[in-house]
Amino acid sequence: MALKRHRPDEIITKFRQVEVPRGQGVAMADAVRQLGVSELTFYRWRKEYGGMSRDQLRQMKELQEKNERLRKAVADLTLDKLILSEAARGNF
Repeated sequence: MALKRHRPDEIITKFRQVEVPRGQGVAMADAVRQLGVSELTFYRWRKEYGGMSRDQLRQMKELQEKNERLRKAVADLTLDKLILSEAARGNF
């Protein structure tokens, strides 16, 4: 059986879906099982995405992508600098 990967926006929706049964007095384990995920998975999601809105999640993803691009740019520039310093010394 293939594992299903949930998108972050789906995860936030599932947090909202758990609140309804919890408000009706259903135990946390039963409310989470109704979603079709394990209790451990739910707590892992809550640790990572707990308290976030969809807008905050979108901003976080955009910042992560921007950070990744900047890291690649710094790595490329560092490599260029090392190559130029070797060439300047005449050790090529």
